[in-house]
Amino acid sequence: MIDNQKIKLLNIDLNNLHETNKLIEDIRPDFIYNLSGPSSVYDSFINPDETKAQINNIFKNLTTPLIKLGLFSNFYQASSSEMFGLHTEKKLNEESTFNPNSPYAEAKLENHKKVVALSQKYDWNIYSGIMFNHESQFREDRYLFMKIINGAIDIKNKKLKKLTVGSLDYVRDWSFAGDISKAIYAITNKGSSNTYVIGSGKGNSIKTVIEIIFDYFNLNLDKYIDVDETLIRKGDPISVISNPKKLNNELGWSNNISFEDLIKICI
Repeated sequence: MIDNQKIKLLNIDLNNLHETNKLIEDIRPDFIYNLSGPSSVYDSFINPDETKAQINNIFKNLTTPLIKLGLFSNFYQASSSEMFGLHTEKKLNEESTFNPNSPYAEAKLENHKKVVALSQKYDWNIYSGIMFNHESQFREDRYLFMKIINGAIDIKNKKLKKLTVGSLDYVRDWSFAGDISKAIYAITNKGSSNTYVIGSGKGNSIKTVIEIIFDYFNLNLDKYIDVDETLIRKGDPISVISNPKKLNNELGWSNNISFEDLIKICI
């Protein structure tokens, strides 16, 4: 729960232009952080049209009233490293080529391009933060970190014999969501560009994630892990690592929470 008299929680449908327009007219915000909409790449393959529509409509419904009112609030758009798709670069930065391979990534890229265009057209402090993987203790159970943690707990309690994963070799750039939030705040307050890559700049394999979690619960990886490659999404890159030098150098941001401590927080 949020216990602060200065914070007011409002429940509106951002897919509804009328509701969103009225909210913006009433509040006239100084800052808008668009972190809403579908977040599952897997689900976007099941419901591609709905995923794209929601992501695009929310962005449109937030930006259209601002333009109409001439109210160019500092605006943060949550973009995703999924936009890069398959690539050959060891680390990805703001100049890396986009190659989206999911409906989710395609919609995110559409809005990223709109951010760049709106920034230039209106001289608007509107930003696209290309966020790499980030986790916290609030992550839903169906995502990788929590799936492994809950699997380890179930194995420890003899409720599960083995945990099945799609690969041990895939490498991702994981950060603590709290650190990512600080980067977002820095971008909207001090950013001088419309695009920033946000990540740790370090890659860790799924095997490393499992080893740290299993070590915490005193479990043997070889004994309790099965690999089923049919679980891997087609077209997924083996390694996705950020190059956040622009963010580091311009805004002085870097991760405070180490990868190992991130996992302990999630446990």
